[in-house]
Amino acid sequence: MNSQPIGIAIVAPSGYGSDNAAIERGIAALVAQGHTVHNYFEADKVFQRFGGTDAARLAQLNAAASDPQVQVVMALRGQYGLTRLLPEIDFARMADSGKIFVGYSDFTAFHMGLMARTGAQSYAGPMFYSDFGAAEPVAFTQDDFWRCLRGPRHVIRACVTGNPEAEVEGTIWGGNLAMLISLLGTDWFARIDDGILFVEDINEHPYRVERMLLQLLQAGVLGRQKALVLGDFSGYRLSTADNGYDFCAMLAYLRATLPIPVLTGLPFGHTAHRATIPFGARAHLCSDEAGFTLTMSGYPTVAHG
Repeated sequence: MNSQPIGIAIVAPSGYGSDNAAIERGIAALVAQGHTVHNYFEADKVFQRFGGTDAARLAQLNAAASDPQVQVVMALRGQYGLTRLLPEIDFARMADSGKIFVGYSDFTAFHMGLMARTGAQSYAGPMFYSDFGAAEPVAFTQDDFWRCLRGPRHVIRACVTGNPEAEVEGTIWGGNLAMLISLLGTDWFARIDDGILFVEDINEHPYRVERMLLQLLQAGVLGRQKALVLGDFSGYRLSTADNGYDFCAMLAYLRATLPIPVLTGLPFGHTAHRATIPFGARAHLCSDEAGFTLTMSGYPTVAHG
């Protein structure tokens, strides 16, 4: 548990939270831990499927970035909406604020834009609504987030068999695979060389996952990386037409095709048991027959800024 009081801002740059009880529950839990919560999401200003109009959601980000009492800005939830805001987000302002921006899924677009435009780092981590506001919060997800915030290093260990032996160092980056593909070729796709790319997704059939990763390969992105680490891929349905083509078959093809090691077992994605990954940190990845260790350093924390 993180013992240092932190000012946490809640923003909804994408979807909204329909359960006010979950929001109240999350705020109460953080306050009980000694933190201060600044909620910039206004439930009565929800617009269509978004946490407000485009202008309102952009205003939430700007207000949180300008709040001197805030150290951490956390997305309410993912879904969709950040892509609309990318041309209007002042990423220099976000970086200069010194805040740590946290989220995953649709928030991948923010991580990528911030890195592409400023080189600043952020956290691929929990969402307020589903993680802190959950009726039964997952201790691992919350504790891992606080450990990452304390720094100065963050270590993720995964016990998984079948991965290739590898030991590489590079910049850790990635997130939701569909979001990454949607940014390819735009000004918000960060060019990261010698990186360790992590990806996850939900409701994407293995052939779609393969197709997106081949697009990254054919666009020259994967050839510039040191390793590819797969997180959680769930929610898809196979059919008789797949004729034996499943996730394992796709994985075997990727390992035979891609020019870099492909690992599985990263506890990250649309799953309740989720690690926090400082996007843009320096990372050391060591994999053997027993699993892998991912050690990250050189990223902003509440203690070290």
